[in-house]
Amino acid sequence: MKQQTSYIARQPENDGIIRYSAAENRIWKTLINRQMACIQDTACDEFLSGLTLLNLPQDHIPQLSEIDDVLYATTGWKTAAVPALIGFDRFFELLSQRRFPVATFIRSEEDLDYIKEPDIFHEIFGHCAMLTNQHFADFTEHYGKLGVSATPQERVYLARLYWFTVEFGLVRHQDSFRVIGGGILSSPGETRYAFSHEAEITPLEPLQVLRTPYRIDIMQPEYFLLDDLAHMTALTKLDLMALVHQAMELGLLPAKFPQAV
Repeated sequence: MKQQTSYIARQPENDGIIRYSAAENRIWKTLINRQMACIQDTACDEFLSGLTLLNLPQDHIPQLSEIDDVLYATTGWKTAAVPALIGFDRFFELLSQRRFPVATFIRSEEDLDYIKEPDIFHEIFGHCAMLTNQHFADFTEHYGKLGVSATPQERVYLARLYWFTVEFGLVRHQDSFRVIGGGILSSPGETRYAFSHEAEITPLEPLQVLRTPYRIDIMQPEYFLLDDLAHMTALTKLDLMALVHQAMELGLLPAKFPQAV
């Protein structure tokens, strides 16, 4: 998981405050304003409720302590400031402790539309609002606990469950769907694509998800649909590691995208 990156996490000063530059705050303002215009009819109700609770500033990057106050009061979670990229061991450990890793840097103007590394906008706007929901929060903790004791090979398969729920998950809404995944919620391009009818929408079946290949550098050709947020709690009641082992035995399904070059 740990790769090379040009981004460096910002460090707090002696008073515990990270003082972002005017340029960094302008990027936050651009990102949040354009994404707010995308989510009113696309994000799930639980995300919109979480955003209301977080009351994110529009003109500057918030401090993690402000996010922590809301998360801890609602679901017992807190954030954890981390470098731009962390290893799987640290990632799973934090989630298992109800601490959500947030890299304290924001993308550059050049990476405004797409960034491989999860920055503070992706983590706070895309994920922290959903962490105010108990079903989502408990699923994320359970996933972290599974990952802590998993082998490297098991983690490769387990990662797909996180990818297709926490990052790119959808949930039924009347006769359509809404978004729960932070990878969509924090990206106007991915939001538009998910609702464009170009992508395939498949009811979530855990064994299929665990066998589905994905790439991080393209629009997802397939999204998986949860019945509701309680479906995430139902997933934690399954023997997911037994399903991981079954997926490993069966192998991956054919990819629905070209291989990276």
